[in-house]
Amino acid sequence: MEKYKEIVQFIRTLYKQPTGIIPLHAPVFNGNEKKYLEECIDSTYVSSVGRFVDQFEVEMANYTGAKKAVACVNGTSALHIALKLVGVEPGDEVITQPLTFIATANAITYCSAQPVFLDVDMDTMGLSPSKLEAWLKQNVVLKKSERSTSNAKRETPNSELGTRNVEHETLNFEPFNKFSGRRISACLPMHTFGHPCRIDEIVEICGRFHIPVVEDAAESLGSFYKKQHTGTFGKIGVLSFNGNKIVTTGGGGMLMFQNGILAKLAKHLITQAKVLHPWEFAHDEVGYNYRMPNINAALGLAQMEQLESFLLSKRKIAEGYKAFFQKSEIEFVNEPHGAKSNYWLNCILHRNIEERNGFLKFTNANGVMTRPAWRLMNGLPMYMNCQTDDLTNAIELAARLTNIPSSVKKC
Repeated sequence: MEKYKEIVQFIRTLYKQPTGIIPLHAPVFNGNEKKYLEECIDSTYVSSVGRFVDQFEVEMANYTGAKKAVACVNGTSALHIALKLVGVEPGDEVITQPLTFIATANAITYCSAQPVFLDVDMDTMGLSPSKLEAWLKQNVVLKKSERSTSNAKRETPNSELGTRNVEHETLNFEPFNKFSGRRISACLPMHTFGHPCRIDEIVEICGRFHIPVVEDAAESLGSFYKKQHTGTFGKIGVLSFNGNKIVTTGGGGMLMFQNGILAKLAKHLITQAKVLHPWEFAHDEVGYNYRMPNINAALGLAQMEQLESFLLSKRKIAEGYKAFFQKSEIEFVNEPHGAKSNYWLNCILHRNIEERNGFLKFTNANGVMTRPAWRLMNGLPMYMNCQTDDLTNAIELAARLTNIPSSVKKC
């Protein structure tokens, strides 16, 4: 227990908080949050129409390098829409990782599709390209598409969208799981705790198998892989602005596109698929009430103005942890090679699950919030019958990993 006392004392010193509870990740409001919220309220545009939503989308696209960004009510709804946009249909399979927040798997299920959980890499904690390629070679066969390209084009009364010709529906060949018989319609890797996975390799492998990639970049705003922002490698990327994220809108998400037409379709779908008209209530398909309210975007815009200072603070915190744990048998999880992580949640690895559990019990009893990794998705009752590979690394990480306090330090 002495070594745990030393860690608790270091964390209290790091955050200059000798007493009280130190949260895992709390929001910091040092900027124009109150000013923009008051402006939003004074304008009366507090719902899904207003300048802050539009401006927040522009700022996010500019920062990440996406061509277009579309704001949603939360990250989970953004994942759901992204999967629908790349063509996930009932009865399909979607490849993802078991070490992730449950929203990743749930979004697949919202499409009435089945998750396939493949192992992660130890250093990135994200989907392993080598495990992905091995599984695809063993399990997948390409079949000529039975869906004609003419059926893929659908007229819509919304003149801004024009004739839809969704790319994924016009491929000559489609991947099928030769054992289950299900079509594999997407791959959904996740940048775990803000550390980028080997997303370029994943996109390349999936390209050979005609599988579109949606990036779950929910935790990785401010993270770059090979100098490119996470969420901009795949067909669509998704960010989250939940209260515990590096930038928060209270609740919110963002879809990121390199395809402007797909972005327009996304905005149409998340606005109840309402056709533009001065007064008529016309809708051309089943849509969703997923648009971000203006009042949330006002908060997010003020947060974005402070993002660089947030990232700098979090990097200094990570450097402090790294130096501290160098003299410990506990391993600090550093950013992967070729990546620049936002260090959203700092992670440490214990030697085994018994030591991890002892650490969790001691720190939480002494006012320092720590948390284990999520339970692996295939261990939850609704997903335990899903197909997996051996999951060697995911099982080890789930047993050894702990998240430690990672909040931005207040000025």
